[in-house]
Amino acid sequence: MTSPAIFPARTSADRLTGLFWRRPGLLLFLLLLPPLLWLGIIYLGSLAALLLQSFYSIDEFSGMVREELTLKTYAELFRPQNLDILLRTVLMAAAVTLACAFIAFPVAFYAARFACGPWKAVFYLGVMLPLWSSYLVKVYAWKLILAKEGILSWAAGASGTSFVIDGLLSMPVIGSSSLSTSPLGTFMVFVYVWLPYMILPMQAALERVPASLLEASADLGATQSQTLRRVILPLALPGVIAGSIFTFSLTLGDYIIPQIVGNSANFIGMAVYQLQGTAGNIPLAAAFAVVPILIMLVYLGLAKKAGAFDAL
Repeated sequence: MTSPAIFPARTSADRLTGLFWRRPGLLLFLLLLPPLLWLGIIYLGSLAALLLQSFYSIDEFSGMVREELTLKTYAELFRPQNLDILLRTVLMAAAVTLACAFIAFPVAFYAARFACGPWKAVFYLGVMLPLWSSYLVKVYAWKLILAKEGILSWAAGASGTSFVIDGLLSMPVIGSSSLSTSPLGTFMVFVYVWLPYMILPMQAALERVPASLLEASADLGATQSQTLRRVILPLALPGVIAGSIFTFSLTLGDYIIPQIVGNSANFIGMAVYQLQGTAGNIPLAAAFAVVPILIMLVYLGLAKKAGAFDAL
């Protein structure tokens, strides 16, 4: 007489669980396979197609894309009107990055050194709250704020300082009747939208500065300004560079703010949007899109050497 089975028969799920337990690398591979396929096929594949199309050209007579590898399209980037777009975008990205760093430093320093307990939670809530609202809502809200009939012009008129805004708008480099359609207004909106991306990495870097170094600096007779220049700023520099990666790259490729606020095509994002849309010049649009990628590859290489990734 045979004895009944002590353990129940193993199911396929049990065998699969045992296989994964014996080979944890297989489980890791299966978990990473979907995102790797997405990254490799969708993202990197799209970049490869973009790079390939940038070596095509437009036939001057038929207006059709000639699928022959050439550097003619890249040579068009050095035309005065296209070169002006590249320089304007890079200068705007650099100006936005510097302004964000200047504004973010005191906020991040206070949060890292003085805020504690509930006040630190209030700080994170205040910085993160603008990121929870819609990007387009914020841009259109600033469009109304900067308009000629907006609250900014009303407040300036009520305080008797409207001549300041009028003086700025009358400058040759701006040449607009309203902040909502001027490079200055575009700059202000860029700074507002990307500022949280500078504050958070800078605050994380400042929190890593040991308090003992600040005490040692004071014990050695350094003033507060000397401690700031020689101790705090060098140690916080990786956080500044980490934040600049976001502000610089996001400004380089943005096309919504220049379109809504600036009403200008003098930015790389707007040029790509119009060339591949209304103009139908996909090779030139691809060449324009490659420029920010190359700039950011160089920028990321320099940032990595400066230790910026440690502050992310």
